[in-house]
Amino acid sequence: MIVDSLQLEVEPSAIVPEEPLFHDGLGLDSIDALELALAISRNYKVELRSEDEQNRRIFASLRALAEYVETNRK
Repeated sequence: MIVDSLQLEVEPSAIVPEEPLFHDGLGLDSIDALELALAISRNYKVELRSEDEQNRRIFASLRALAEYVETNRK
């Protein structure tokens, strides 16, 4: 879903679940975070708010994001 929604030029299997999503990891930026939050909301009915103080932890890695989504799915 990340690769498709953000139109990344990387194979999904190349994404290491523990690597950071931003900067030196997958290289996402703040616009990508907004698009990803919208895709997660549409696909999994989980709201991610830009002002949430936990966002650094939630978006730290693919694994952290997946665990958050799994825990908060409706």
